[in-house]
Amino acid sequence: MVLLFIHGAPAVGKLTVARKIADLSGFRLFHNHLTVDLLLSVFDFGSEPFVALREQIWLSVFREAAKQNVSLIFTFNPERTVRQSFISDTIEAIESGGGVVHFVQMVCSEHELERRLVSPSRSEYGKLTSLEHYKELKDSGAFDFGDTDPAELIVDTTDSPPDNTAQLIVKHFSLI
Repeated sequence: MVLLFIHGAPAVGKLTVARKIADLSGFRLFHNHLTVDLLLSVFDFGSEPFVALREQIWLSVFREAAKQNVSLIFTFNPERTVRQSFISDTIEAIESGGGVVHFVQMVCSEHELERRLVSPSRSEYGKLTSLEHYKELKDSGAFDFGDTDPAELIVDTTDSPPDNTAQLIVKHFSLI
């Protein structure tokens, strides 16, 4: 069982590339917005129950997937309400079930990120679409992992089409 953990700032292409990887590899896609959208229907973003339940759901799915030998792709946008121990807890959940975690950080130029951020397709998923709000969050360090960034592979998507990026990641980790 493999957990491909893709992380990066909003609009770097995580979900688009993850879908392509799922098509190539047969891995299941468990993207961040599935859990976030579920919890936003009941709790405010960042509230105590939202934060606690979000992490419980993520880790429960990881544990059960490892137990059932179901390989996953998880997309994640680091932000300040996620506990710093989430990464080590993720690794423990997967490895205790006999699986392995591969971390991929996706990046792109700031100009391209800002262009993508306001794309109408992002609003379909309730994603961040405000350039002003993005800049506020970025300036506050909301998207940084800190000194414990676990990336094994860093992929710049600025000029790389999603198909090419997905193929590069699949090849790098021998996912098929």
